[in-house]
Amino acid sequence: MTTDSADAPHSARVRPPTAPGPATVAVHPPRGPARETLPPPRPGRGVRQRAVAPLVAGDFLATVCTAPAVLGTGTAPTALGPLALGLLLLHSRAGLYRPHPAPSLLGELPALLGRAAICWCAVAAVLAAVRPAQALPPALLVGAVALHTALVCGARALVHRARRAAARRRPRATLIVGPDPAARQLAAVLHARPGYGMRPVGLVTTGAPAGSELPPGHAGPPRLTSPQDITRAVIRHTVRDAVFTVPPYGDPYTAALLRRFIDQGSAIWLAGAAAALEGRPPPSASGHLWGFAWRRLETAPPRQGGADKRALDLVLAAVALVVAAPVLLGGALAVRLADGPGVLCRQECVGRGGRSFLLLTLRTRRPCDGEEATAPGSGTDLRTSRIGRLLRRTGVAGLPRLWNVLCGELSLVGPCPEHPRTVERFTRSCPEYGARHRMAPGLTGLAQVHGLHDGSPVEDRARFDNLYIDSWSWGQDVRIMLRAVARLLRREGR
Repeated sequence: MTTDSADAPHSARVRPPTAPGPATVAVHPPRGPARETLPPPRPGRGVRQRAVAPLVAGDFLATVCTAPAVLGTGTAPTALGPLALGLLLLHSRAGLYRPHPAPSLLGELPALLGRAAICWCAVAAVLAAVRPAQALPPALLVGAVALHTALVCGARALVHRARRAAARRRPRATLIVGPDPAARQLAAVLHARPGYGMRPVGLVTTGAPAGSELPPGHAGPPRLTSPQDITRAVIRHTVRDAVFTVPPYGDPYTAALLRRFIDQGSAIWLAGAAAALEGRPPPSASGHLWGFAWRRLETAPPRQGGADKRALDLVLAAVALVVAAPVLLGGALAVRLADGPGVLCRQECVGRGGRSFLLLTLRTRRPCDGEEATAPGSGTDLRTSRIGRLLRRTGVAGLPRLWNVLCGELSLVGPCPEHPRTVERFTRSCPEYGARHRMAPGLTGLAQVHGLHDGSPVEDRARFDNLYIDSWSWGQDVRIMLRAVARLLRREGR
């Protein structure tokens, strides 16, 4: 027999409602996420890979056509593989395969010419050393570089032309982040020039005064004012690009937006003043978009544990559950004998992606006068039993949570689990708080081992939790668990 919500975690407790009237208790909360809390899809990654493939194919075909003409049919097959591979690697290192809304062949020409010269000079040096009789004369070497560059430029010109035509037919859905009027001006430019391949579907304005509205008759994209609006726009339009007209790390709100777009797999672009590099003007090689300085923000893929973290959780939680089984059974028996039926309590908490789950703990509280236990906030006076205080002090009360870890609802290390009402309140007050749900909550975490528990500033806890998620590693998880065990031993030794 279990008691639902009889023991809320300390961080998840809420005060009783001040308004009169009966309180309702959701004994079995929904396990699935609401529509607004669904994590955005991961669009754009496959699209960008398909955009790179024609350029790679064009460069390879140009190499295939140049090698026999210069080296002859006898030597060309042997040199073709190293030559093509070296050229593709050099082009990739130079950023010639990075997507750009307005690629310029003239802007790429110096890089293409220089790398063709490097590759063919290397081929000529190898031939002179291995086969002196087939060494390339200077005139033929210059001709090879010129022919190769011309063929590569021709292939790339066809690819760029086809890409611009496809962009006009099917522009990618784009969100623009920045203050008015710069964001609205950029949206107007992209709308008037579909050749850039971006279709603004929403403006996420920053720094707008409270209550400000768009001018009457404004036909541009709608203003998105809440995380739910952004999520719905991403899902509805399959947003593939996000453009920032302000530095994305300038304040917590834009930093939270940047983290959200990176997690969903969108390409991040910087326009205008945001395209500057550490206060310096943007490099000319980054190009422009109808007068707006323009460059792509290189971001690392999200590192949120995934299968590696899940494997660590399964192994350690299974071992810990087996080792602690006698202690867990003893604690459950003590609760049953001392406080009556209802050994376990289940508390609704918010997990990864905003999904609700039931957090299991041994019951440490009992209702006064033998009444049935109810959830916090229902008005029933609950008190901690003597055995409950012992179980909390020793940490035995939290051992059933290892089952949540095995079920995948909880992790050994992660953000602190919170009640849905607490999450809703903190999400409104702290822009970075919602990003904590990129990872499953944990038994302990970076914030907890630094002494940040219930009552600590929510901004501090959100900053620690997001730092942990962004820099996740196995080593960090092990260090946090060791620090949590050390803190528990010091507390018991007092």
